[in-house]
Amino acid sequence: MKLFDTHAHLDEEAFHPDRAETVRRAIETGVETILTIGTTAESSQRAVDLAATFPNVYAVVGIQPNYVAQMKPNDWELIETLSTADKVVGIGETGLDRYWDYAPIELQRTYFSKHIQLSQKLNLPFVVHCREAEADVVQLLQQEAADAPLKGIMHSFCGNPETAAACLELGLYISFAGMLTFKKNEELRETARQIPLDRLLVETDAPYLAPVPQRGKRNEPAFVKHTCACLAELHQKSPEEMADITTTNAKTLFNIG
Repeated sequence: MKLFDTHAHLDEEAFHPDRAETVRRAIETGVETILTIGTTAESSQRAVDLAATFPNVYAVVGIQPNYVAQMKPNDWELIETLSTADKVVGIGETGLDRYWDYAPIELQRTYFSKHIQLSQKLNLPFVVHCREAEADVVQLLQQEAADAPLKGIMHSFCGNPETAAACLELGLYISFAGMLTFKKNEELRETARQIPLDRLLVETDAPYLAPVPQRGKRNEPAFVKHTCACLAELHQKSPEEMADITTTNAKTLFNIG
């Protein structure tokens, strides 16, 4: 099986004891490529460093919406510099979050737009974090799409079918994480059934929210196979077929050969 984990946070402290072994386990499971995603300027720098360390790891750089109020002077300039570094394949994660009240929503909007515009300038996809802000996210995406085409991902999608349809119409991909496998999430699985095969991606969001049957453990890229298997069942494909589909989609979107 050839798998592609489009979203992990390998720089997080949870992986300090065994980062190299975590990457090795993923490779042994069939994970060809892992994207490690920045959440702050410092985290984005670590993502770039990890991409330089591991051949199958690539970096995405940005400032997650919950951290935009804590930005230091020159943090955005560092993101702009890192965005052209070797093995940086995307911008983010960015987006809007009304669940955690860590940053004013207007400031989140300002930086969401900045990330999208940087992605358009560099022709790199952007990665969207959305929590309890679906209508706001769709509205801002539609505004930005009026200026230039969008290329991006709705990461760890947990939204409703209407949000999915709006994002698909804008040309975005929909990525599913471990929540897809949780017993209570039948509505999310029904939404996943409706996503066209050529727009599907899988991810772990490691070290968070491990999929069934690993739920409750520290999540890691090797576990992406469980979400992929769930998605395969929903689309009446074999796990191997769905792995090929989602890996091809990810390689196309992130321009990784």
